[in-house]
Amino acid sequence: MTAIGERSLSNIHIRSGRTLISPPSESIVVTNPWHPWWQRYQPIGYNLCSRSGNENELRDMITWCNNVGVNINDKQIINHMCGAGGGAGTHSSCGSYFDANKKDFPTVPYSNLDFNDGKCNTGSGNTENYQDIKNCHLVGLLDLALEKDYVRGKVASFMNKLIDMGVAGFRVDVIDLGGEPITSGEYTGIGRVTEFKYGAKLGNVIRKWNGEKLSFVKNWGEGWGFMSSDKALVFVDNHDNQRGHAFMLAHPYGFTRVMSSYQWDRNIVNGQVDDQAHNGDGSTKPVPINPDSTCGDGWVCEHRWRQIKNMVAFRNVVNGQAFSNWWDNGSNQISFSCGNKGFLVINNDDWELNATLNTSLPGGTYCDVISGQKENGRCTGKQVVVGGDGRVTFKISTQEEDPFMAIHTDSKL
Repeated sequence: MTAIGERSLSNIHIRSGRTLISPPSESIVVTNPWHPWWQRYQPIGYNLCSRSGNENELRDMITWCNNVGVNINDKQIINHMCGAGGGAGTHSSCGSYFDANKKDFPTVPYSNLDFNDGKCNTGSGNTENYQDIKNCHLVGLLDLALEKDYVRGKVASFMNKLIDMGVAGFRVDVIDLGGEPITSGEYTGIGRVTEFKYGAKLGNVIRKWNGEKLSFVKNWGEGWGFMSSDKALVFVDNHDNQRGHAFMLAHPYGFTRVMSSYQWDRNIVNGQVDDQAHNGDGSTKPVPINPDSTCGDGWVCEHRWRQIKNMVAFRNVVNGQAFSNWWDNGSNQISFSCGNKGFLVINNDDWELNATLNTSLPGGTYCDVISGQKENGRCTGKQVVVGGDGRVTFKISTQEEDPFMAIHTDSKL
């Protein structure tokens, strides 16, 4: 896919396990509004062509990523096809014919017999009703009868094709967005489920909203009403939230996902989006990589930021280590160890952190992987001297660009 290029991944493949791609299947094409993001979540068939690229480009991307140690996870839209108002014609990403009015999708093929109309008494679904959500047209999307062997067979064939191409896993949209009758507990037996409360609650803590303090996260995870750690997929969805990313990647709860996003000023002229990421036909341009390793054309590329990619490496180093040595000042300064492999300290107060803390790391000099990184045996950022007793006196001003520090055994000089 053109949105994930060789240069974009070249500096993260030794640290990141996998990347999640947008739905690659053929979808409806919407021009008013101009190619909205949600058109990719309205399939009209299982051909592999989207605005990110065609089947050959997808295959090449999967192969290249696998060869450098990055597995591909694919978003799967298997609950439904396009919306009931999608019309009829060839306005699809591959140019295939379909007729949403008649529920006719010849490239699969699906007919009106393969949908849940007989069970459904509403056109768009009552989001408060369990049976309606299970069997009806969520926001007008044509709901597939997944209890039918024929429909299951078509879905399975599509997923098996992607597996044969080298895809390592799937994310199924949409199961539970929170606060709805369908709950995550119905699905944790078959895989991890996104814990949507994670990012929302952590954002409140970091921003100090509603009286929340960082010191309150001592029992973070199940103690906050989240699902079991071994079932949870977690993420922080604000690219300005550096401390939130650092905490997420250091704390052992859940399987972490880093969002790599796009930022634009939402300039819409005559119904068309004025941005730099798309060609005139709505297809996605390749992501340009700047000399300083950042991305251009509005791509934020959080996965390439030094602080975040270094914390991904931190998480890999401390994997399986016990959460220990918790310290807080009763307000918004905290620290904790990950066994004897890693240590994180955060200052989210409006005054300096000045404390002697037990890191549990072996004595020696370490490179702080937030302010810099270890390169050729030298540190490009701050150095941290750990005493023979594992203790360090930290001083972190609230005025610093990144008022937190992280060290681990691989950052020892």
